[in-house]
Order: sequence, then structure tokens, then C-alpha cells
Amino acid sequence: MVPHSQFHNKVLVVGATPPPPPALGISINCSLNQTLILFRSKSNTCLLNPPLPRKRVSSCVNYWSSRFDGSSRTNNNNSNRSRSGGGGRRVIMASSPHKNLKTFNDLRHVDSMRTLPSGAGNISHLNAVVLGESLASEENDLVFPSEDFSRQAHVTSPDKYLEMYKRSIEDPSGFWSDIASSEFYWKEKWGQQVFFENLDVKKGNVKIEWFKGGVTNICYNCLDKNVEAGIGDKIAIYWEGNEPGFDGTLTYTQLLHKVCQLANYLKDIGVKKGDAIVIYLPMLTELPIAMLACARIGAVHSVVFAGFSAESFAQRIMDCKPKVVITCNAVKRASKVIHLKDIVDAALVEAARNKISVDVCLTYENHSAMMRESTNWQEGRDIWWQDVVAKYSTTCDVEWLDAEDPLFLLYTSGSTGKPKGVLHTTGGYMVYTATTFKYAFDYKPSDVYWCTADCGWITGHSYVTYGPLLNGASVVVYEGAPNYPDSGRCWDIVDKYKVTIFYTAPTLVRSLMRDGDEYVTRYSRKSLRVLGSVGEPINPSAWRWFFNMVGDSRCPISDTWWQTETGGFMITPLPGAWPQKPGSATFPFFGVQPVIVDEKGVEIEGECNGYLCVKSSWPGAFRTLYGDHERYETTYFKPFPGYYFSGDGCSRDKDGYYWLTGRVDDVINVSGHRIGTAEVESALVSHPQCAEAAVVGVEHEVKGQGIYAFVTLVDGVPYSEELRKSLILIVRNQIGAFAAPDKIHWAPGLPKTRSGKIMRRILRKIASRQLDELGDTSTLADPNVVDQLIALADC
Repeated sequence: MVPHSQFHNKVLVVGATPPPPPALGISINCSLNQTLILFRSKSNTCLLNPPLPRKRVSSCVNYWSSRFDGSSRTNNNNSNRSRSGGGGRRVIMASSPHKNLKTFNDLRHVDSMRTLPSGAGNISHLNAVVLGESLASEENDLVFPSEDFSRQAHVTSPDKYLEMYKRSIEDPSGFWSDIASSEFYWKEKWGQQVFFENLDVKKGNVKIEWFKGGVTNICYNCLDKNVEAGIGDKIAIYWEGNEPGFDGTLTYTQLLHKVCQLANYLKDIGVKKGDAIVIYLPMLTELPIAMLACARIGAVHSVVFAGFSAESFAQRIMDCKPKVVITCNAVKRASKVIHLKDIVDAALVEAARNKISVDVCLTYENHSAMMRESTNWQEGRDIWWQDVVAKYSTTCDVEWLDAEDPLFLLYTSGSTGKPKGVLHTTGGYMVYTATTFKYAFDYKPSDVYWCTADCGWITGHSYVTYGPLLNGASVVVYEGAPNYPDSGRCWDIVDKYKVTIFYTAPTLVRSLMRDGDEYVTRYSRKSLRVLGSVGEPINPSAWRWFFNMVGDSRCPISDTWWQTETGGFMITPLPGAWPQKPGSATFPFFGVQPVIVDEKGVEIEGECNGYLCVKSSWPGAFRTLYGDHERYETTYFKPFPGYYFSGDGCSRDKDGYYWLTGRVDDVINVSGHRIGTAEVESALVSHPQCAEAAVVGVEHEVKGQGIYAFVTLVDGVPYSEELRKSLILIVRNQIGAFAAPDKIHWAPGLPKTRSGKIMRRILRKIASRQLDELGDTSTLADPNVVDQLIALADC
């Protein structure tokens, strides 16, 4: 046997339980006519015999991959078997404890991966890591679940996934009917037709319906059903205030009682099924209570993020014409007090100028931020929550709704012009959000779940309120900023409530990563078992830090892709089912058929880049844009008739993994090269002195568009021309000279909403020097960062 020192290419397969046999082989697609055997050494490192040339090592994965391509065979009589690889190389197969799985074209894990589509750059050695034993580094870009984790997961293997996925595509009616019937309460069942769809504008109006004729109520399924199942005393919400030590809890029974009291009050003041109610609240328990109370009586809630300006808020009021506005007097976020009631007052004045009046403004006194005596008040319209709601009964009859009755409106943010009111209906959304939550997080009844999103965004609807509560989960709701009073607050909360599932945004991950590891390591975090990412593509270096540092290299990451419009996850890892690649959303959820098309709408097969679309509907899909179905069709279905157009760019690698490259309008066309901003950003943040980056396109007289990069450095690193050149060089090396930034703009911080979303619209205006067109910056977590960026524009 060749000595260990001579092996330049190795595959880590550590942490398997029970220990694998001393030697095993896997089928490798190799062009050389020679035999390859993978041996396990005492140090748990698989050695290649003979060593492969550097160009061929990317074809090798650890023994776990034999679960995917189906070529390995368990040898129970200790007589080796051989099988020819695709190019003549033979593989000797020794005893293996792993069961055999069938081949599936989109789940191949043995082809070349040496260059990741995300822009992570060349990987000199292809390695793999099993959860819980070794760090995922630049050298380890396949992360495999341990057998222990896979064994207890809802989806235990690729075979199980493929079985469920194939049925969901070939028999969507049967697949979703079985789930809807067995896991939810319906007052009346739907008819024989489970769904109806037309996604092709050439064939008539776009229309999507699921479970039409079925009668249910999502509030009943979230609360009453769980109480009746015997978990009324289980904690539904752990509430953590802005200030450490200020907290509270609600059991499912207590939450049901509070929801019923508010629902009775709303009914008493004349709110009926179909009436709109706008909710402008911070992350108090009253926010999910208000959402559920509306759902209970059939009112349509529209939650507006409590950070929008009065002008933006007024636009939403004028569009949906609510009967009631629910707010609070103020909120303290970090050390800053935000006077929400003043913003509401200004918005209602603006709406009244446009002949839209609101009769009732129900206001919660948030005494931790402001006492009622200091609150501006309009008699006859403004009502204190505490003065009226508690007087009502803790029981309230349910308004039973058709599955296609409206549930909520949620206006898209960050765009100019009239906001789009995305409309979701009751039955399909209920089934889809609950099911995606269960499988994508491998949810168990013992879990404590925390999503850092605000309920003003779709994530807070689907994965703070409805999805978790439909599963009977215990949910953490946090009022404050994630770095207050310091950057260890998240991990303090994780330890305090023994959080097992932690779901957050890549922007927050990068921000905490920049602040230093010491804020993480001072806390245990041992309760964590699944991590999640939402909102934008997560670059591989942030993924690795999240995995290595926060999850101690033992927690799979559900890197989810979905949208306000989709209602729930569309492409997502299922923990335990297959290996992950840092930065990839991996594979489609059940019932979702993603396709990548070119500019002409032609589907592209195999490894490719293009526009991400979805063919066929899914239960959680939005049904229209409120009051503007024509815009709904024009925006989402006319670009590629027959498909839902996501507006996102996407690449698919040789193994079938999907990599989101950002919004199509975030794709820069440089001299004919289409470059995703996420790719350039990923390359920049791989530089050890770069903490965060945001890239936009600017006009270029020669290239059409140029690449303009805003770069935030690691704390303590000074700006310098040498560093600027080094950053440009790393992009050239990882992507190519055509992708090299034309401008590096030093950025002490980036303009972000309080939920962590980067406001690229503002960055584009700064980059193009259109400073008089910056627009509304009131939703930024720190509006001062805009002035700082402008001051550094010529540095």
C-alpha cells in the first residue's frame, strides 16, 4: 500500500455511526483504465490507491455517496465485487453497511465539483465532512449528515425523498390530499377536483385553486386543534423583550384565550368576514395574536413592517382600505425609541387627504417604551387595547371559510411606485406552510424554534406564526435587535430557551461573523440541532462560519429559497436526506417543479445558468395581486407563458444542485457576460479581510455595465490601495477578469432594513451619483450609513 504521505487527495468521512468497515469502494466515473479502491485508515481518512491526478480528484466522494448513485453493493459474504466505471476504471467494492439506492438524474453526487457555481472558486482537493466530527473548510465542500441524524429524520435518505417527490409530481392531487386530510381539520371536505390551474396567459386568465369547496379555519388548526389534542399547557410563545430579563410566555390555551378576546372585540365593533385590518406592530406577542384573531373571524389582515415611513404606510392603507388599524404607541429597539403611533397618525392624515378614512385605531400601550400619558391621541378614533380587549370572553366562535377565501395581504417592499399587495388564501397556504416547516426543519415536538424575522415580512407569517403553530411548536419571538446589548444576544437567547432550530438571514450571519467569534464561543449553543438561512443566497464563507462556529460542525443548514409570492419553501435542503454544498439551496420541495429557461423561455437541461421559473402550481402559491390581476399576470406569467417567473437567476450544477444568483435585475451584463451580483459578492467575502460586500451595476461607456462593489472590512483593517487591488484580484482569480470590479467603494456599513435586507436600490443611486433620487430611507436600521457612504464615494 502506498504510504500516507504520498496521498495528495483525500476524502474525509469522519463521524459515522456505527464505525464503517476498514475498506470500501465506490463507483467513480473515471477516464483512466485502472482500479480505484478507497481505504479507511485509523485516522478516519479515506485514502486513494493509487492517488488520482489533481484534475480527477473532483470525481471522488466518500462512502456516503454510494447511497446516491446506486452503484455500490453490500457484500455480505466478503467476496469483493467489481463494477466498471463510465470510462473503464474499475472499482473494487468491499463490505459496506449502507443500503443501496437507485440512480436519479437530478441526484448524482459523483461528478466534478471543483469549481462551485456560487463563485467560491477553485477547490484544490474535493473533501467531504460528516456532521459532528470535522470543520467544513475551503477544502471540505460536501457536508454529509451523520447516520444518527439521518436515521431519526423525517426524510431519512435520497430514496425516501425521491419516492415522495416523484409522487408529488406524478400525483399531486393524491399527494396533497393525503396530507391535507390526515393532518388538518376540515369542517367540510373539498370535491373530487383537488386543484385547478392555468399558468399560461395565452390560454386565458391565470388562475390557481387548491382544495376549493373545502371548509376550514387556519386559526382553529393553529390553536383549538392543538388544545383539543392535549397540548394546551405547552408553551406556544416564548417572548423575549428588547432588554435582557424582560420576557414572558404563553401556552397554547392562554394564546387561544387572548386571540378569542381580540376576535370578540373586533366583531363587536363591526368587523366582518372579508374586511381588511392593517397591523402595524413590533414583535410583541400582540402581533401574532392580532393575525390569528383576524384569521379566526375571516378578516383579511395586512401586516406592515413597523419601520415603514408614514408615506409608505399610507400607500398600503389607501390600497386595501382597512376598517381598523392595530398598532402600539412606541417600541424600543436597542437603545432607540421609535414612536410608532406618530407614524400611524401621519399616515392616517395622508390617507384622509385621499378620501380614505379609518374609524378605529386600536393602540397597545407598550409601557416599556412609552407611557400612555406621553402618547398623541385622537379621541373618538384611538382606543387603548388594554382598556377594551381584556373585557371580552375567552371563547369565540370560528368563522368557517372556503379554502380559497382570502387569508392575508402582504405588500412587497423596497420597490418604487405602487406597492404590490400579494394575496394568499386559506386552505392551500395552511397545508403548504405547515408541511414545509415540518420537513425543511425536520421538526420534532420537543423542538424549540426561533426565527429572527419580523412578522412584517412573509417569513414572519409563514415561519414565525402559521407554520410553527400549525405543527404545535414552541416559538421564540424576540422584540429587539440581534446585536443588543452586544453581538452575543442571539446565542444568549439560544441558551436561555434551549433553542434547537435557529432560522435567520445571511446578512445577520455575516454581521455577527464580522463582530468576532468570541461572542459566539462564550455561549454553549449545545441545544442547537438545525440551522436555517432565508432572504438571499448565502455565500459559502458565511455558510461555513455559520456551520462551523455557530453549529459546532454538527447542525445541518436549511438554506431555503422562496418568496413572498410562493408562500413557503420552494427549493431547500431536507436535513438528513442528502449532502449539502455550502451556498446551494440544493433540491426542490415536494410538488415544486423548478425549471431554468433561457431568454426565449426554452427549458435548459443539465448544468446551466438562466432564469428560474416554476411549472405547475403548488398549494401555497399566491392567487393574485390585490385589485390588480392584470399586473399579477404581466409581472409573473407573461414573461414566460406557462410558467411562474420568479424574477431570480439560477444555476444548476452537474449534480443537479440549484444555486440562486440573485434577482435578475441584480444580474450585471458586462461586455456580453451576464454576471450575478451574488457571485461577485461571494468572491469578495472570501477575502480574509472582507466582512461583507454588496455589488451593483453602473453604466459603462465601453462595457455597457460596470461592476461597482461596496465593501465592508473586518473591524480594525484600514483602507488601502493594496487591499483594493487584492480584492479585485481575488474576483479575477475566482470568476475571471471579466468580473473584476471597476470600483471598490469602502463601506463602514451597508444600508439595511431592520430585518437585515440590503437596500440595493439605494446603493445603485449612490453608485450612479443620483443622490437626489435616494427615495425613502426610513426603513433602514441606520439611516446615517447613507451619509457615510456618500462621504466615502471618492475615496
